Amino acid sequence: MTSQDIAAGIITGTELSAETETALERAVASHRHEALFSERAHNIKQSAVRDVFDISIRPGLVSLAGGSPSLTGLPLDLVAQTASKVITEHGMEALHYGGGKGTEELRALICEIMAEEGILGASPEDVVVTTGSQSAQDIAAKVFCNPGDVVLVEDPTYVGALNTFEAYQVQVEAVRMDGNGLIPEDLEARIAELEAAGKTIKLLYTIPSFNNPSGITMAAERRQRVVDIAREHNILVLEDNPYGMLRFDGKPLAPLRADNPDDVIYCGSFSKIFSPGVRLGWALVPRHLYRRFYLAAEAVVLCPSTLTQLIVTEFFRRFDWRAYLAESRAVYAQRCEAMLSALAAEFPAEATWTTPDGGFFVWVTLPEGIDTYPLLHEAIDAGVVFIPGAAFTSSDEPSNRLRLAFSGVAPEQIREGVKRLAPVVRRAVEQHAGA
Repeated sequence: MTSQDIAAGIITGTELSAETETALERAVASHRHEALFSERAHNIKQSAVRDVFDISIRPGLVSLAGGSPSLTGLPLDLVAQTASKVITEHGMEALHYGGGKGTEELRALICEIMAEEGILGASPEDVVVTTGSQSAQDIAAKVFCNPGDVVLVEDPTYVGALNTFEAYQVQVEAVRMDGNGLIPEDLEARIAELEAAGKTIKLLYTIPSFNNPSGITMAAERRQRVVDIAREHNILVLEDNPYGMLRFDGKPLAPLRADNPDDVIYCGSFSKIFSPGVRLGWALVPRHLYRRFYLAAEAVVLCPSTLTQLIVTEFFRRFDWRAYLAESRAVYAQRCEAMLSALAAEFPAEATWTTPDGGFFVWVTLPEGIDTYPLLHEAIDAGVVFIPGAAFTSSDEPSNRLRLAFSGVAPEQIREGVKRLAPVVRRAVEQHAGA
């Protein structure tokens, strides 16, 4: 048996973290092809969220880990009819290659959706349809970043974006948040510090509405100031807004892109407002940057799926999607309230958490010095799964935080999951206090 066989046998076990799997792969690597890997390849890691997601599908576990949308209200019969209609009436087009930018009809629909959020007057000619919004982040990093360039991110931020940026060998630098989102004064100070060190800052990546993982929303009065600071330093803002239309009161805050068409690349997604399975997102790109962005997208995927584009376009034209989103917001509000009330009833007083007004997530903070990563294994034994906070930062330091997702779980399951997790958290707090 070769060392690769041994590694394969170990690595396929679901008990190991992604970091452990990577370390084992490197430790036993001896095949001659290992020398062919690029430096970039060693920065490509399996997402810690994905690692836990694979565990969370075990029978009997309550998963508070995955930020999955609720599809219970989606009329599957109408989806099926729509797909059948597209194949029957437009089969030759649907099953063939399409344009690299995406269909004109879908790009027009995307502009309608963005108008509901406050981005008025956007042109379909400035939209690139992507394979989910994370593809847009990848394209942005490819087009704008050289190895060693700096990308600024919120602390905490989306783990998928961290993995994308690190794969392009950039230096990811975090900027502090408080309960009102990214702190402009801290952003200015961080930029000044990095520029004084001779660094080139290319992008500011932000999830301003219902940040993943924290659920925090950047206050309306901070939004323009953040863009102004970035503009002053010639830093492009990469705005990721998949949850923007999921504010519980149905009144989304205007995106950063709304009043800043030349300084913000806006990323949206159908994953949270329709279905993640269609794998469709988009980027609204400043016109002067559009051509290279679009060509970089085309170079990777050639064209987004024509079939799924036609299905989504036809479905949205036939379906009252605004009413569906209103129903979805009500579902998420109910589930969020179930989680917040369960946390208040079950968790120790030493724990605190955010109170989101939209989106999918609650961010829990335990006393300083508690590492939530080891608690994951105890939680799994107790029958519940969460994501440790360390997954959402570029730092290698332990984290005393954890993310709980309420979006894809019914209220009774949320309450049960929090009830199972509470003793694990309580023991950790007691042991920390007695140390």
